[in-house]
Amino acid sequence: MRKKVVIIGSGLGGLSCGVILAKNGYDVTVLEQGNQPGGCLQCFTRRGVKFETGMHFIGSASEGQTLDRIMRYLEVKKDVTLAPLDPEGYEVVSIGGQEFRFANGREAFIKQMASYFPHQRTNLERYYDLVELLAGASSLHSLRDPNNPRMATLSLHRHTLKERKREQLTDNSQLSTYQLRTIPEVIDEIITDPLLAKVLVGNLPLYAAEKDKTPFSTHAFIMDFYNQSAYRFVGGSETAAASLVRTMEKYGGRIVLNHQARKIICDETHAVAVDEFPADYVISDAHPMRTLELVDSKLIRPAFRERINAIPQTVGCFSVYLDFKKDTIPYMNSNYYGYLGDTPWGCEQYDEHSWPKGYLYMHFCQESNPKYATTGVILSYMQMSDVDQWADTMVGHRGADYEEFKIERAERLLEVVGKSFPNLRSAINHYYTSTPLTYRDYTGTEGGGMYGVAKDVRMGVACRVPHKTKIPNLFQTGQNINSHGMLGVMVGTIVTCSELLTPERIYQQISRGGD
Repeated sequence: MRKKVVIIGSGLGGLSCGVILAKNGYDVTVLEQGNQPGGCLQCFTRRGVKFETGMHFIGSASEGQTLDRIMRYLEVKKDVTLAPLDPEGYEVVSIGGQEFRFANGREAFIKQMASYFPHQRTNLERYYDLVELLAGASSLHSLRDPNNPRMATLSLHRHTLKERKREQLTDNSQLSTYQLRTIPEVIDEIITDPLLAKVLVGNLPLYAAEKDKTPFSTHAFIMDFYNQSAYRFVGGSETAAASLVRTMEKYGGRIVLNHQARKIICDETHAVAVDEFPADYVISDAHPMRTLELVDSKLIRPAFRERINAIPQTVGCFSVYLDFKKDTIPYMNSNYYGYLGDTPWGCEQYDEHSWPKGYLYMHFCQESNPKYATTGVILSYMQMSDVDQWADTMVGHRGADYEEFKIERAERLLEVVGKSFPNLRSAINHYYTSTPLTYRDYTGTEGGGMYGVAKDVRMGVACRVPHKTKIPNLFQTGQNINSHGMLGVMVGTIVTCSELLTPERIYQQISRGGD
């Protein structure tokens, strides 16, 4: 008889675990509290137009790259269409009225940045090589089986360093220091131009980095991921979620919508069910605080609950979703980061008068090679404390004062973005908004944080969430377990599924193209 796996949550982590385990003969049931699967792989429609909610773009998806091979293994690549962002400027960072473009690939990235900072070329090479080396040192991020010499030759990471440079950082103790040092600590040792040091972290909203907390290793993984290649999902990331559901069902798995998990039922030694669904194994794709709320077992000690509840969360987000008038806004094949001050750092620290300090502006890719944008989104940091007075209300029933608050913030944000995009305001048909409360209610993330648990070098391992729990057949997955973003979640998925399948088995299946 097939072993039963119950997965709580149908985000990317839950669905990808479901596909991997169903492909390997497990009886998989995914429980989703909403009426639509996907978590952050969701879109929504208003007045007949579609908007992206979470997975606005992905990286490392060109043929043979890390995410490409994982997507093929999950049988997603054949079901989705990807549109490449501008390889000469997939990111545009605006600081102090100057714009700087990030190009894909080592040589192009260095050449582009050196055109703005010619005296920093050697330092840029050192910076890029360190980013590349740190990302490649992780067998999971570079998709290498460290226990199999033959598999090591299948590494997807492009090592261009000379052997002498490799040897400088191959010792694990040296590499681990970059998990204990902040981003500016490392960058300021390499980059001697203060403006360039700020430009290089201009896309920090992708991981909600904080100056004195976020480890440099997190920055390195994100930069390497997108510097390889960058794409948007044509038609939205919901196409990937739909593909994962179809593939899981093809192998005998099922998804149950509109079922919010109420309790993980345990005996003296194991989890035995989630609500009325019996389980040999339970995997939670929920925020770890939500997972612990479902468990009443002496196997989970109070000290562990206290540690998880004390972990800091990433900052929340205010979103303005834009519905454009037809053929008015040319499609922007880049992501635009605008900063009102002279630094990307500290935008999460503001008061009533200084908000917003920065924003991220992106377009939705409704078709291959669009000439005009149909919709877009503007994101800016927002603390949960700004909306605490409505914390006990539900979506759609928060009251007129909440709606007035959102309109006031939206108009203020549109005014700021309009300084760089003067035709924006007149091209908008309608706009819609969301706050950290919206994100909290749809995803269960504590405090409505953009990316769940925050990495903090000052806390070390105390802010890490294990994929294994003290209940031997209860596991966790998702953006809180390894890191966020599509690759981070997939790395966590492989770690979690390895507990049931072994890492070697998964690596071998990926290397064979997913068969």
